[in-house]
Amino acid sequence: MQFTPISRPRLAAALAEKIAGQDPPAGPWWRVAVDGAPAAGTADLADDLAAALPPLGHRVLRVRAADFWRPASLRLEYGHEDADAYYQLWLDTGALRREVLDPLGPGGSGRALPSLRDPGTDRSTRADYVELPPGGVLVLDGPLLLGQGLPLDLTVHLRLSPAALARRTEEAARWTLPAFARYADEVLPEETADVTVRADDPRHPAWTGGEPA
Repeated sequence: MQFTPISRPRLAAALAEKIAGQDPPAGPWWRVAVDGAPAAGTADLADDLAAALPPLGHRVLRVRAADFWRPASLRLEYGHEDADAYYQLWLDTGALRREVLDPLGPGGSGRALPSLRDPGTDRSTRADYVELPPGGVLVLDGPLLLGQGLPLDLTVHLRLSPAALARRTEEAARWTLPAFARYADEVLPEETADVTVRADDPRHPAWTGGEPA
């Protein structure tokens, strides 16, 4: 796998140009996922990508996977720090598909829900549905998104080495580390993703997307 150095600001712009330079492969909308551990900065990259697309003529729907977690009574059934449950049970993939990914897929309505449940309060966000016009882009971010059969048109994986992941993960979240180790072994996200970003040093990322710019 060939990695090319790229600046962090340029990374979001290059991904936006990659999307803008071609038609969606499956339908009139792009469904893009930025995958990786929170410590890798997935939310920041997804935010930057969402900001870079409108100047290129694409409306954006920004969605966080955490807003589609299952209710606490289900995801915490085995305790608050069960790595296997975090890996397998926390994300409500059925709701994410039903409310977001399928409506933005082939034959979809373009009418998607930006959030379902507040992960902090565990209550419905009562969000209104959003109409995304053809050519619009869903930008989804979250951990452990690959290997779940989610219909996605472009996947970007932010890779951290085990040492970097352990170093950059907050103490309160270190119980999730076995889940990411299992994910790396079972899903091979850096090989599965369309674009992989090596993010051990946030100041000097490198990616598999092409020539430096």
